[in-house]
Amino acid sequence: MTLQFDRLEQLPDIARRLLHTYADERFFAFFGNMGVGKTTLIKEICHQLGVSDNVCSPTFAIINQYALPNGDPMYHFDFYRLKNADEAYDIGYEEYFYSGNYCFTEWTEKIEQLLPDHYLRIDIVEKNGQRTLTATVIEH
Repeated sequence: MTLQFDRLEQLPDIARRLLHTYADERFFAFFGNMGVGKTTLIKEICHQLGVSDNVCSPTFAIINQYALPNGDPMYHFDFYRLKNADEAYDIGYEEYFYSGNYCFTEWTEKIEQLLPDHYLRIDIVEKNGQRTLTATVIEH
């Protein structure tokens, strides 16, 4: 799936389309430069899922946990501050990645070799104010 957008007002529709098209996916790996809108889109996806917690970037905490309306946890990671993938072992990434709960990762390229065999890769590229989102199911 490829979508283009240039306004924040378009994010609710984009989030709904992603959740509808990839309804069975639970692991969303986001890729894109700083400031491209990864966190903003994750906030909107969480909103569409009914999360009432304050969704914010876990840049310093590395992981934030939110609750879905049914009480199930969901996890939001920001790996920007990791120096190498080995640091992900210190936070017990496997427990989260293989939980079957929603996981959203930012700066995924820093831990790409640790990703599950099956996930939804979301690339966001910005050029002249226009953003292009490409979603691809990855299976190894």
